[in-house]
Amino acid sequence: MKLTLGFSPCPNDTFIFDALVNNKINSGEIKFEVILEDVETLNELALKNTLDLSKISYGVLPLLLDNYFVLNSGSALGTGVGPLLIANREISNEEINDYTIAIPGKHTTAHLLFNLAFAEAKNKIFMRYDDIEEFILSSKNKKAAGVIIHENRFTYQQKGLIKIIDLGEFWEQKTQLPIPLGGIVAKRNIDNTLLKNIDGLIKQSIKYSLNNYPMISDFVRKHAQEMEEDVMRKHIDLYVNDYSVDLGEKGSKAILQMLTVNSVLNQRTSNSIFLQ
Repeated sequence: MKLTLGFSPCPNDTFIFDALVNNKINSGEIKFEVILEDVETLNELALKNTLDLSKISYGVLPLLLDNYFVLNSGSALGTGVGPLLIANREISNEEINDYTIAIPGKHTTAHLLFNLAFAEAKNKIFMRYDDIEEFILSSKNKKAAGVIIHENRFTYQQKGLIKIIDLGEFWEQKTQLPIPLGGIVAKRNIDNTLLKNIDGLIKQSIKYSLNNYPMISDFVRKHAQEMEEDVMRKHIDLYVNDYSVDLGEKGSKAILQMLTVNSVLNQRTSNSIFLQ
């Protein structure tokens, strides 16, 4: 049986799925057609119900619940891992409404968190996450800022850019919960026993990579967009953790809290959101 599986080329995702998609663990008759795309593209594909399994931003989850379950493995949650609002100069929170803000996708968790922190800011533009630093740098004489994710957390200071606020810290202080960035969803029409098997295989894949860490595999290195190895490791260290292996009670609670923010829990019970 072959299923479509989408995830990003970022080191945390390739680290998680390396063993599974490259036959380093035994997946039996289950095979995968891999689609590597940035997370906003994956969000759009999920909205079209395109892929069998996919990494998605938790910010888009409310729009996917009719067609997808959340798996227990493969997620990116944690503390100190949230998106950062940056600019090319120091600005106060009160000035944000006057700025053009670059966001890494309409349906990303980064967008949701920005809206929570700055509900009155309306001047937003959407672009690929890896174009945001250049957008700010090229707007030297304009009021421009941006929300960065992924490896840009480790590179923005080298380019002379300044952190205005850590949107993850804003969430953590508000909720006392880890920030749910992204997770793995699977189509509801796939056999439940098969999905539980796949969920277990993703756990095995993560543990395989962790057992061989800090070695960086060729698969991770190939898709890391010329990233230096120390940045790859920082990326993996930040986004792959116990919540990636299994959401657990606290991870599930954080996702439910994000759905509460989106006002969708009155439409669904928690039992129908997660793979049981």
